Amino acid sequence: MSYKVLAINPGSTSTKIAWFDDGSERWSETVRHDADRIASFSKTADQYLFRMETIEKAVEARGSSLDDLSCVVGRGGIIDPIPGGTYEVDQALLARLRSGKPWDHASNLGGILADAIASSRGIPAFIVDPVSVDELDDLARLSGLPELPRIPLNHALNVKATVRRAAKDLCVDWQNSKYVVVHMGGGMTICAHSDGKLIDFNSGNDFGPFSPERAGGMPAGDLVGLCFGGKTPMTDLKKRLAGKGGVFAYLGTSDMREVSERASSGDEKAELVRNAMSFQIAGAIGSMAAALSGDVTAILFTGGVAYDSEFVASVQRRVQWIAPCLVYPGEGEMEALAEGALRVLKGEEKARSYADTVKGVL
Repeated sequence: MSYKVLAINPGSTSTKIAWFDDGSERWSETVRHDADRIASFSKTADQYLFRMETIEKAVEARGSSLDDLSCVVGRGGIIDPIPGGTYEVDQALLARLRSGKPWDHASNLGGILADAIASSRGIPAFIVDPVSVDELDDLARLSGLPELPRIPLNHALNVKATVRRAAKDLCVDWQNSKYVVVHMGGGMTICAHSDGKLIDFNSGNDFGPFSPERAGGMPAGDLVGLCFGGKTPMTDLKKRLAGKGGVFAYLGTSDMREVSERASSGDEKAELVRNAMSFQIAGAIGSMAAALSGDVTAILFTGGVAYDSEFVASVQRRVQWIAPCLVYPGEGEMEALAEGALRVLKGEEKARSYADTVKGVL
């Protein structure tokens, strides 16, 4: 049987759309949106019709028909903490995505749009490995202050897809092997993935190494002083921590290609910042290897920065004694969405129920 899957990945100012035939990408498109147009909507859910028109026009322009689809899969949003997997979009999940809580994020539109296209055609709609996947070991939840538990918001979709690909390449069971996964993009996720579960992590939003756009872990006392010093408004400080932190704060750019060129041309500050990020990533890999008790099948590098082979090599030199290093550059999100949906369509995996899962977790 032939399966046709439409994958939808809404971003803050873009909508990524991809059509897959039996797992092979037929076409993909990233539609950029005017920032002022997006800002005109009071809530993310209000963008529904605007984004839907974008998708319909893109599909029509490619000579495809939504009526030919076997299913639609959308990017999972920031919802309740739930285990990884492919979830069928049900009414409980729709209500959660529309609520915009705890964070009114563009990715919440993925499931909403997928359901709108699918429900009128009598086909299933899914989300896969949402941003709020929570499979942490309880030991990893404690931060040092009871009122500030570590909350796992990370690149679960790409992390888990990369684990599956590596396990296939290594001819091992992904649910019976252990990995340190390093997702390197504008943000950073470095995690321990053990026997099918993401048990510990560092994220540039709150913990671990700085990244091209995010500050990472901060000296707590000095950060408190900065907060209450009265010189930096809270909104500006939040932007500096996530969006204008990390490499951008030091060099005025988050483009690692530019940073590499500057370092190669003799810019000592650029070289220092680049090497410091590499140094911190290596340290975080070591901590995740410790979380796995040193039993690491492989260290996996993924994300946009993984295209920089020289940068990856600078990290590998510090950590390759731990385990073999494999590189899977790029985000891979559209493929991961389609693969998650296909596993359910082909009977390789059972779709999870969001309503039932939340009852069991909360």
